[in-house]
Amino acid sequence: MSNKPVLKKVLFIDRDGTIIKEPPTDYQVDSLQKLDFFPGAITNLARIVNNLDFELVMVTNQDGLGTGSFPEETFWPAQNKMLDTLKGEKIEFAKIHIDRSFPEDNAPTRKPGTAMLTEYMNGAYDMQNSFVIGDRITDIELARNLGCRGIFLKTEEEAYPELNQKNLKDTCALCSENWDEIANYLFVQERTATVERNTSETKIRIDLNLDGTGKCAIHTGLSFFDHMLEQIGRHSGCDLNISVNGDLHVDEHHTIEDTALALGEAFRKALGDKRGIERYGFSLPMDDCMAHVALDFGGRPWLVWKAKFKREKVGDLPTEMFIHFFKSFSDAAAANLYIRAKGSNEHHKIEAIFKGLARALKAAIRKDYLNNQLPSTKGSL
Repeated sequence: MSNKPVLKKVLFIDRDGTIIKEPPTDYQVDSLQKLDFFPGAITNLARIVNNLDFELVMVTNQDGLGTGSFPEETFWPAQNKMLDTLKGEKIEFAKIHIDRSFPEDNAPTRKPGTAMLTEYMNGAYDMQNSFVIGDRITDIELARNLGCRGIFLKTEEEAYPELNQKNLKDTCALCSENWDEIANYLFVQERTATVERNTSETKIRIDLNLDGTGKCAIHTGLSFFDHMLEQIGRHSGCDLNISVNGDLHVDEHHTIEDTALALGEAFRKALGDKRGIERYGFSLPMDDCMAHVALDFGGRPWLVWKAKFKREKVGDLPTEMFIHFFKSFSDAAAANLYIRAKGSNEHHKIEAIFKGLARALKAAIRKDYLNNQLPSTKGSL
């Protein structure tokens, strides 16, 4: 087991125009009368705090705070009221960074400068999987300067000219004025996994996104195996990249079995604590064949296999290896699999099983983002 520390992820969140509305004229929230929350901000920040593992950090420019143009006594009542309201919903910031300079000061502490935020750039934080959320292009520039990604509270139509001008399209992960969409995007980011499995027999890398669109890039050295694995991605809706360099000069066994182990591990990791998922799934007819694939991500491996093949090979795959694939997948995914297939065409039969697995996966991994309940009476899966 690795002893590497788990790095913290951060949401660097702007204040005006992001959590609270920015006044349309003077841009200063300098009274309680001007305090108005951005629609959906409180609800979705509460969802994020309760369900995702992000540290919240507020980063805001407040032009001339503490000077005659913006006295302290006009700032803090609204600021403290906002924080108290958020705290009532269990939304609290680990740190609040306020830059008081004017734009013409060109202060290194002012966004997009990072001088206030050096503690997050010392290797103790997972900046690659952190985000800056804000409504100004300087927030997206800050994301680039910190080495993380940005979420821009503007429509794509409004945002793209600014992003293109500053060459920030690769930094900006999402453009949306809707906090529901922002929260859902952050939830989706949690359901990914990368697994690397390197032995003397195989070298494997798998990238999995449970909430993808079925995009696949699969290269195992076995054409029919690639075709079957693509069925899993395409029909489950998962994005699936699989790269395998196996000892095919010996035979196909290690490549198929180790790929199944890595793929099962990827699903187990991407599912996380499994809260909100459907857990179960099953399918599917194909031409002359009927394949029943029942699946349970219940935390215990088990395979019941009721499929027989008359041919020694389908494509370049030995039919005896199919049971090994599904047994290995079940073991690594900690899932129950019940598979039964009948039909006259061997190609259709095995393809129906793989498609059936894909449809079972699609049903089982479906997540209700408003439901944080564990699909079990035991309290853990």
